[in-house]
Amino acid sequence: MMAGRKRKVQDLAVAAAATHTESGLLLRRNQTELNCRASPAKLKSQPGLCESVQSLEPERSHYFNYNEPQRRLGQDFFSQPCISLAKAFLGKVLVRRRADGSELRGRIVETEAYLGGEDKASHSAGGKRTERNTAMFMKPGTIYVYPIYGIYLCMNVSSEGEGAAVLLRSLEPLLGQPAMRELRAARRKEGARQLKDKELCNGPSKLCQALNIPRCFDRRDLASDPEVWLEDDQNTSPPKPQDIASAPRVGIESHGEWAKKPWRFYLRGHPCVSVVNKEAERLSLSGNETDNVDA
Repeated sequence: MMAGRKRKVQDLAVAAAATHTESGLLLRRNQTELNCRASPAKLKSQPGLCESVQSLEPERSHYFNYNEPQRRLGQDFFSQPCISLAKAFLGKVLVRRRADGSELRGRIVETEAYLGGEDKASHSAGGKRTERNTAMFMKPGTIYVYPIYGIYLCMNVSSEGEGAAVLLRSLEPLLGQPAMRELRAARRKEGARQLKDKELCNGPSKLCQALNIPRCFDRRDLASDPEVWLEDDQNTSPPKPQDIASAPRVGIESHGEWAKKPWRFYLRGHPCVSVVNKEAERLSLSGNETDNVDA
């Protein structure tokens, strides 16, 4: 009789322990789910949250195959000369993760190289270093965001070379077009016509508006930042040399001979390119590219 009562007490103890364990697991699972929904800024400021989600599969866009790993480009990609990097950017996907966890994605179709040093059109010409252009002198892959006309922003990425950086000029929208359209509309006149997809990111300031790239992204590391990064495009092949047009840079006409340098690169025939140069396309297609492309 005593033995039976003892077994019953033991069974009750085991059941209570199991219930306690299940409750603990449920509590931890709920907490982990809350952590996963935390904003990237909160994750960055509270390392403890990051630890709880390291083993979880990150939220992925339906645009990419769920069986493929996220193909974020790291430091090695950015560590190359400016003109080489400007060409290498073409066809890559710029990703902007918003506070709610949603992603905006666009394929880079147009860039410009600014070499610093003797390049009179560069913000770092002559090695001049200021509070504004500090990011151009930081390690390759550093984001350089600066204002133009006092109201618009442009996004650049530093490369190898003292004070050298690449301007991102145009994107082909891939994911999040409705959100991009709203972000662009917020900066346009009320009642303006609705923008076509190809018009959402076809210019450096339009790109920053559509992806909500703020001034505070200046000096961030594109190789490790939780809110903006670069990926290989898993849905298209890298562009071939004959697919890339080399043309003079835009909006720097006052810089004399440096305005003629063919250091603007874009995907020939792409509808999202901001400014098409038929002569440059003809020369590139024939194999007779403008001089000094690789200067």
